[in-house]
Amino acid sequence: MIATAITPDNLPVTLQTVDAFEQWEREHPTGGNYEFVNGNIIPKPAMKQNEIFIAEFLTRSFIKTAQFQHGDVLLPEVDSYVDATRKRIPDLTYFTVAQKEAIRRGERVQTHFAIEILSDSESHEDVLEKIQDYFDGGAQLVWYIVPKRQRIYAYTSPETLHIYTATDLITAAPVVPELAFTVGDMFL
Repeated sequence: MIATAITPDNLPVTLQTVDAFEQWEREHPTGGNYEFVNGNIIPKPAMKQNEIFIAEFLTRSFIKTAQFQHGDVLLPEVDSYVDATRKRIPDLTYFTVAQKEAIRRGERVQTHFAIEILSDSESHEDVLEKIQDYFDGGAQLVWYIVPKRQRIYAYTSPETLHIYTATDLITAAPVVPELAFTVGDMFL
């Protein structure tokens, strides 16, 4: 079967749940990643080549933590289920050993720590909606990385954020307290 992209002409208009969307997706392979939010299918472009340096820096930093040694993972572009009508795909997602075991049992899990790298196509409203969705799903921490400004916006709730710049030390506490680095080092 040949995968086709989802276009306005072939979009299913009656899908209301993640279950219905994922069933439709299995029956109509698209060749791309899509988030599903309240009946809306949102294309999720793959990570760009210039973003791999950020992802690599973060994963290399993560493997130095006790959480990694314990079996937790930081993975790129994995589904994070918010509820029955919302599924997001963070650029990087943190899952604990317990969450991985739940996934193996066929359960849907939400991320506790989502990392997004701001893309040129995202609006401010898109960013705010994603942040709200992650926290609605149980996230404790969301980082929004803005490469052009070399900043990390660290959210501990949809309304609470701290902006980190080049010389600031950032930590992923309380989720991964040992994941800590100077922000400017990520952009070298």
